[in-house]
Amino acid sequence: MAELNLKQIIDRLNTEFTGENRKLVFWYDDKAEFEEDMDSVELENAKVYRLEKDNQFYTKYFFEREDTTTNYLIYAPFPKPEVKDNHLEDTMLYSKRFFADRASLLSVDLGIEEKYKHVIEKHIKFFANKDRTQRFYDLEIENFNEENILVGLLSAVCKTKTCSFEEVVRIVITEGDIEDNKYLEEMDKYELLGAFWKLCEQQFGYVDSDPSLERLMVTLFVTYSARYLQSEVPASWRSFVSMKQGNVIAFLDNLMNSMLYRNDYDRLSAYVASGLKVEDNLAKYTPEDIVHLDTFAYVDELILKWITERLVSEDVAAKLDEMDMLQICDTRSKMHFGGVYENAYAMLENAFTIINAANYGGSDDMKSIVKKYESEDYMIDTAYRKFYFYYDQIEDTTSYEKLQTLVENIYTNEYLNDLIPRWNTAFCGEDGLVVLPLQRNFYNGFVNHSKERTVVIISDAMRYEVGRELFEQMKDDPRCTVKLSPMMSSLPSYTRLGMAALLPHNTLEMKDDYEVYADGVLCNDLAGRQAVLQGHSKDSICVQFDDIKNLKKNDLRNIFTGRQVVYVYHNQIDARGDKANTEDEVFVACEEAIKEISDLIKKISTNANTYRFIVTSDHGFIYKRDKISESDKIGGVNGKDAWINRRYIVSKSSITEDGVSNIGLGYVLGYEDDKVISFPTSSNVFKVSGGGQNFVHGGSSPQEMIIPVLDIKMERGHMETRPASISLVSMVQKITNLITGMDFIQSEPVSDTVKETTYRLVFMSEDDERISNENIYVADSREPDSAKRIFRMRFNFKNQKYDKNKQYYLVVIDDNKKLELFRHPVMMDLTFADDFNW
Repeated sequence: MAELNLKQIIDRLNTEFTGENRKLVFWYDDKAEFEEDMDSVELENAKVYRLEKDNQFYTKYFFEREDTTTNYLIYAPFPKPEVKDNHLEDTMLYSKRFFADRASLLSVDLGIEEKYKHVIEKHIKFFANKDRTQRFYDLEIENFNEENILVGLLSAVCKTKTCSFEEVVRIVITEGDIEDNKYLEEMDKYELLGAFWKLCEQQFGYVDSDPSLERLMVTLFVTYSARYLQSEVPASWRSFVSMKQGNVIAFLDNLMNSMLYRNDYDRLSAYVASGLKVEDNLAKYTPEDIVHLDTFAYVDELILKWITERLVSEDVAAKLDEMDMLQICDTRSKMHFGGVYENAYAMLENAFTIINAANYGGSDDMKSIVKKYESEDYMIDTAYRKFYFYYDQIEDTTSYEKLQTLVENIYTNEYLNDLIPRWNTAFCGEDGLVVLPLQRNFYNGFVNHSKERTVVIISDAMRYEVGRELFEQMKDDPRCTVKLSPMMSSLPSYTRLGMAALLPHNTLEMKDDYEVYADGVLCNDLAGRQAVLQGHSKDSICVQFDDIKNLKKNDLRNIFTGRQVVYVYHNQIDARGDKANTEDEVFVACEEAIKEISDLIKKISTNANTYRFIVTSDHGFIYKRDKISESDKIGGVNGKDAWINRRYIVSKSSITEDGVSNIGLGYVLGYEDDKVISFPTSSNVFKVSGGGQNFVHGGSSPQEMIIPVLDIKMERGHMETRPASISLVSMVQKITNLITGMDFIQSEPVSDTVKETTYRLVFMSEDDERISNENIYVADSREPDSAKRIFRMRFNFKNQKYDKNKQYYLVVIDDNKKLELFRHPVMMDLTFADDFNW
């Protein structure tokens, strides 16, 4: 760093007089700062000659006639005269000039050309402080010009790590106050404020006779909005639209997409939105006009309102810009404010699925019913579950009340009340117990003949559609091979009977006290179930999930070592649903159950040398959010000689009420028994005291009786996975427009070995300067058709000069690994008329 001291000056002068040729060096000390010191200055290879204002002719004569061999420093304690008044001008042509003012020292030290020295001189006050000066040096600017000197000074004021005007603006608007901004005050102190506003004009097109930070921000946000609005911006905003749209979009995109600064963007967006009266102005636009606008959070509220209104009207075919409602929800949820409204978008996606199922029409024979449920209908139950899972996470659901009522009506009246009677008609027919594998045959069908240790995880009340979600998740584990098949639970579909049926047994019966016995053993607790299991497989054990979930590696291994079969009992869903005060949490419990089981499988396979797992359930459930009304309850039953539950009655005689079917218990369980199971043929319940109002099971319905069986094989060791890659489809070699669209393709669908990956796409110079906005793309498509994995990205380029001799690149970065995927070279061939004039 340049310092103004006499020793340094003498050292620099001595270097000037090295060599064999005679040298004359002129030093005009404009302010005579060193006049007193010159008497003591001694140079190693030169003499000091003091120039006076009136001895120029003599000086010229002296150097060219009297002493033509000695080196001289010609010191003048006054500014250099104008050429017309300087009689030594021709002598100076074959001499050198020396500068010892701070600006000159800095310029020489930094390698700044003489023609830019005036910029340093103008702002010399800035360099009076060592820390500020050091910050300027630390920017390591190369190839100085007037602009990057000023940007460097501004960067040093803002304490940035790089010489970047965009970074200066970011710090000014995010770290300083809008009204009394400390950075602008600091700039003003060093006469840099004018340069700041001039650069704002050059970079962002912000022109203002009385510039302010607030109006700069309004210009940025309005210009950004103008790009994505499908019509003119509001009249009151038009004066703020800048011609440098590409630069503005690149700047705000980088701000909103940054994990470090996205919260700053949100705060500034809310501030500008208030001043622009965004709610009043944007409410006048059609949803199609704003569907791609992402500047303000209020846009999402308008889009959500439109989707909700369409759904309430059951207009499931409605589109915006050729996107259906599912595509709109997916697109908007991935945009900047999507994280704020992700629960609402997810809720609406699932509402769409349910409303799309209005006017449901099912099949009549058991085989068709099962096939349709396994391939299609389960998704309605999943959508209903997901709808409430996300609905319950929204703080204020007032605007969705009509939608919730519609969802409830369609799910209950048009779906359940159509499907369940068809199911029960078929169930009571001759094919009722032959289409699906029966739960009572589970052990022989899935466990008995396995030659390797098998862990059976029984999750209480995990119905088929929940198991299907676990299946989809396990498929994405590269170490996992998984098969899913449906199985018919026992009837009544309740825990004690289902748990007993899943055990190996020769006999399965419900005695007159309605307790369930397998092989004559009462198995309503862990000890009884283990006794039955060990009667068929001595090297076996039954454990509770809660007892092993947190075990350390050695303790876990000790449980499994030497075992052939391990039954693990998991109770997350039923435990929550069966309690009146927590039954509305049952869908949260489903999500937790999926994660707990997945984690347990991975833990056991990693730590206990066990690689085969079977996940199943004792029964499913029906959940409806609305409280059961009196009209949904079947009366006229009594419990004197019967076991009565909300969804079933077991007794010696049939129930002859309307809406009730009867079937022999012995027929269902495969043994001789004269007891009868009576059950509602719809989703209604028997009128009994106690119990919950929303969560029920025990009866006959696909939701209660179709249960999942997941057969899982975990690979030993580690299986390699790779990220879903993307590549450029458009063969673009030259960029000729400030706004350019390019097509890409996700190379292969997401699968168990190909993982969802997030990419950042941006154009950069060979000097790593960003010259476009940054796009974010989530490669998560599972489409097998490659044509459906093609997507388009639009890039907005900075409106600036581009050097045709320089290389520019499209850079694609894996955001998860922070690694560059590829770099595609392009030529920038843009017409640019602006220049930087001061």
